Amino acid sequence: MTQTAPAFTGRLATPADDDFDEVVLGRVFNARRPVRRPDAVLLARTEDDVLAGVRLAAEKGWTVAVRSGGHAWAAWSVRDGGLLIDLGDFRGIDYDAATGIVRATPSTKGGEELSPFLEERGRFFNGGHCPTVGIGGFLLQGGQGWNQRGWGWAAENLVAIDVVTADGELVRADESHNADLFWAARGAGPAFPGIVTRFHLRTRALPGGIAHTVQAFRPAEFTEVMTWMYEATHRIPGNVEIVVVGKHLPDEHGEPGFVVTGLAFGDSLEHAQASLDVFRENPALPRAIGVKDAAPATLAELREEQLRANPEDHHYLTDNVWLEGEPSDVVERIRPLFTERPAKKAFSIWMSNTPTRPLPDMAFSLHTGAYVATYCCYEDPAEEDAHRAWMAAALAEVQPVTAGQYLGDSDFTTRQLRFMTDEAYQRLQAVIAHRDPGGRFARYLAADPETLNRNHWEL
Repeated sequence: MTQTAPAFTGRLATPADDDFDEVVLGRVFNARRPVRRPDAVLLARTEDDVLAGVRLAAEKGWTVAVRSGGHAWAAWSVRDGGLLIDLGDFRGIDYDAATGIVRATPSTKGGEELSPFLEERGRFFNGGHCPTVGIGGFLLQGGQGWNQRGWGWAAENLVAIDVVTADGELVRADESHNADLFWAARGAGPAFPGIVTRFHLRTRALPGGIAHTVQAFRPAEFTEVMTWMYEATHRIPGNVEIVVVGKHLPDEHGEPGFVVTGLAFGDSLEHAQASLDVFRENPALPRAIGVKDAAPATLAELREEQLRANPEDHHYLTDNVWLEGEPSDVVERIRPLFTERPAKKAFSIWMSNTPTRPLPDMAFSLHTGAYVATYCCYEDPAEEDAHRAWMAAALAEVQPVTAGQYLGDSDFTTRQLRFMTDEAYQRLQAVIAHRDPGGRFARYLAADPETLNRNHWEL
């Protein structure tokens, strides 16, 4: 039976409803779904629904978890007990041409919805690569978006937020008002002590041209190519996103291999293409098994490519590391992630963050010159143990050159690493204690909450 409370425009679902499991899990992207279940789910349609939901949770003594896009790999929004406030039906985007600021609700899909909306107005926001990712969790975790290397983290373009607090009140937070919430919103992730109902985002002019270089290699070339990559990244302009992808190659053998990619956003197509010149110096280029050299590209084509790499209705195991150390050591330690994979749809990425720069004053506070993430993507649940064992072994090899991890590709129920500086983590705990002393909002979903923000081998 569906329960609809007069205070809600949306729907309040409980375990008594026949479709409760679908309400709980239907918008979870990862088909590897949890057994956890909340006491109720509020399918909010309006800001007033969110306010009423928090007040209902206070009356019931429930904790509150929030779902924006449903793409968190570990399904952080699905908890045992409490109220899940699902923002999927709470929709809205509007743009102020005078300021270049766009306002959007958390469930807005960065690629499928926000980007086309802005493109029609000649504007762009560097949202997440996968088009179906909601901007809510993405921004709260820092926002590793398009050309983060040159344009900065997406959360750096956050100018204000509208927040429902633990007291069930709606407030505006920016650098001058409720500044502690504004600081926390840029990096706290699922432990943010409130519910953001709207993000106010600074946009940039739509690129005048986009060009894409792709070079595919077999595993034997990995050391030479990556050693060169570590040197070359310092000479590649900041308007170029640099990613190396370990994947099964699209040839008749379907063997593991890797591709070097440079994606240039230019003032014009000619500018974008010229920005990719350094890639032609790759010493292994004569042995490449496939090359696309500074080819024109469009945002729509890039979105389609990302959708193919992140298929719906698949099971995913993911993990990641921020890398530090001598390039020669790093290259050899990450090799298995790029030359050995247990499934044809599995892939790993190495993303350049060089040259690194000081971050603004925000909760997101830990990054290094390079990032690696691996994604085991498979359809048969029986394969999980094999994928999990392979990933654990490969990441154990990377441990000596690991500084920490990025929240967006993490699963603390499997492995816990540092994700912000010690100073930022302590500051976040103080913000949480001040804003949510009663623990109304769910914190990080972790195997051991007492040892969060520590590299597990250092305990």
